[in-house]
Amino acid sequence: MPEGPEIRRAADALHDHLAGRRLDDAWFAFPELAGQSGSLIGREVRAVDSWGKALLTRFDDGRVLYSHNQLYGVWKLHDAEREPDTRRSLRVRLTAGDRMASLYSASDVSLWEAGRLHEHPFLSRLGPDLLTHEVTVDTLVERLMDPRWRGRRLGGLLLDQSLVAGLGNYLRSEILFFAALSHRARPVNLSDDERRELAGQMLALTRRSYETGGVTNRDDWAAADRREGRRRFAAFEREGLPCHRCGRPIEKLSVASRRLYRCPSCQPD
Repeated sequence: MPEGPEIRRAADALHDHLAGRRLDDAWFAFPELAGQSGSLIGREVRAVDSWGKALLTRFDDGRVLYSHNQLYGVWKLHDAEREPDTRRSLRVRLTAGDRMASLYSASDVSLWEAGRLHEHPFLSRLGPDLLTHEVTVDTLVERLMDPRWRGRRLGGLLLDQSLVAGLGNYLRSEILFFAALSHRARPVNLSDDERRELAGQMLALTRRSYETGGVTNRDDWAAADRREGRRRFAAFEREGLPCHRCGRPIEKLSVASRRLYRCPSCQPD
């Protein structure tokens, strides 16, 4: 499943395609939304942003189209004269002049008043988005030490979307590797400096992945490891390859039912 940085890049593309334009047509495959499609005609798309793995298309009348790609959903951006070449099932289509945005294969789509988004059954359980909500290191340190999370092991906690939204499996491995922390460590047992380093890496690596299209590795380490498909990450999917810091082979574990990669020397239990 795409993680927060990938979803934010998709939101940016949708924003660039439609923002500032008024809809000439809206079509929904879902009966509960089909009756509202006419009310969107003439509405201006003000912005498209993301919250975790959800996209939020905001209209000038205060309504917001919520969509979650889940495993297989994808927005395709195209012009009105060119139908996307796909066998996927069309779920949503927004048309603004000669531009179209078509959502395929997603099943979690709904229309909300912006002031009621906090009531959404998925969004209401999410923590802040590291790319959208102007989160700081201090904010993250405070959240890590909240009674809800301070006693939990990082291997599971970093995947908990109620802590922060958008982190997924590759970011978990990369954050722990760059912070030189074990997946068994708990925020409450870390030093102040370790907590701040962890928070800093959560922000920095999420931002780096967003800016680079999914690359979290350091430039010099990536250049040193020329193996096909092995340059994007410093630890994730590098099982058996030498750690860039110490040379010991990277290990692959199963933590919280998901694969995790770590250096047993740099990230001791």
